[in-house]
Amino acid sequence: MPARPDDALKLGHQLCFAVYSAGHAFNRAYKPLLEALGLTYPQYLVMLVLWEADEQTVGEIGARLHLDSSTLTPLLKRLEAAGHVARARDPADERQVRIRLTAAGRALKEQAKGVPRAIAGAAGLSGPEIQKLKTAVAALRDALSAADDRTLRD
Repeated sequence: MPARPDDALKLGHQLCFAVYSAGHAFNRAYKPLLEALGLTYPQYLVMLVLWEADEQTVGEIGARLHLDSSTLTPLLKRLEAAGHVARARDPADERQVRIRLTAAGRALKEQAKGVPRAIAGAAGLSGPEIQKLKTAVAALRDALSAADDRTLRD
């Protein structure tokens, strides 16, 4: 924190703004790469989760992406309309909707393999630097997620 209390309210001292604006920069960098695949950034994230492990419930995907089902469901419907995934009720538990990749969705993985390398190149960071930064940002996210209202008010 800055030495003077008033300096703490300067935009340049805000960690939240650095993360927020970096997020926008990521979206701009990903946009042309993902447009070539016919995906938006949130759709790409869903595909990453499914490429790791196919046939997951909406809840499982949401937990991995830190998204609730009301945000995820329209996204999944658009991926289904594009032919990348299929949605079906789980026969063992009708309350659950399972998402599986279609052949087209599995094939898209091959086309997407260059995306991480292109982003790393745009960032100008080495593999170890990216991993260290990712670990720090994930730890920050987890700490903020775990903080309760009382902690944030103190």
